Amino acid sequence: MSMRQLGSYGPLVSALGLGCMGMSEFYGTGDDRESIATIHWALDHGINFLDTADMYGPFKNEILVGRAIEGRRDQVILATKFGVVRDPNNAASRAINGRPESVRSACDASLKRLGVAYIDLYYQHRVDPNVPIEDTVGAMAELVQEGKVRYLGLSEAGVDTLGRASKVHRITALQSEYSLWSRDPEEGILETCRQLGIGFVSYSPLGRGFLSGQLKSFEDLEPGDQRRNWPRFQGENFHKNLRLVRKVEDIAREKGCTVSQVALAWVLSQGEDIVPIPGTKHVSYLEENVGALEVTLTREDLRSLEEVFPYGAAAGTRYPEQVMALLDSRRRAS
Repeated sequence: MSMRQLGSYGPLVSALGLGCMGMSEFYGTGDDRESIATIHWALDHGINFLDTADMYGPFKNEILVGRAIEGRRDQVILATKFGVVRDPNNAASRAINGRPESVRSACDASLKRLGVAYIDLYYQHRVDPNVPIEDTVGAMAELVQEGKVRYLGLSEAGVDTLGRASKVHRITALQSEYSLWSRDPEEGILETCRQLGIGFVSYSPLGRGFLSGQLKSFEDLEPGDQRRNWPRFQGENFHKNLRLVRKVEDIAREKGCTVSQVALAWVLSQGEDIVPIPGTKHVSYLEENVGALEVTLTREDLRSLEEVFPYGAAAGTRYPEQVMALLDSRRRAS
């Protein structure tokens, strides 16, 4: 497995990581045995970068990942997140908490659930607009000093926040959605990360499964799948986006690979400082994803992809409006 460095001073991680969120929630029915087998397959094949968060489940995903890595901690660069608070009586409820005292309590709880002595990369999941980023990152920095955390990260942070946070403590990675159909980071975020020596972690590089080519109709999403509530998967948006994916499928066919592999190869080609973390709960899909590392996109391929799937081509916003409002980069721009 090829490796990439997270930022100027961060750890070496596998060029593809593994997002574990869908193993416990959001994308239909899960199977803990298959999920653990998927994590074990990843570790056996050199994927060392695992991503979870306390709000996935909530809490269930950290427990699952902890079970999967028991006895194999030295093989893992483990990332988790704090700051999105769920109401256990209302699954759709979301609140943001970046207060310093919450940072510490959330970290201690994650360490216990994961069954580890330290977290490699600790992200603030969403920026709290009511707490200065300096206060939140200051509290995160104390965790580094105490040995509970090795590296700090932010998720979906805007340009201004990245700059201010970096003055308090080195930020190793920014995690934000980035794929053929979600290219918002190209509007200054990637450039800022490079200027500040921050690595970029691309979550949902397969467009939450849409760019895998596996979805042919809205009905393919089982009842309870959170994607049913997201604009890009609804109504005419679904059909417009499906037509885009079919054009990518044509390119994949010409290259003798899958549409998933083309989509991942595109993200990988955007810079050696970018690490995509496609999520899956099935070994077969993970094996397919790893095959993207063998796909080389030529300049002509990249030009063809730009023609069939240009910037901003995806129909619909990536989240419902109330969730979009939680994104720091969106708030700063408004």
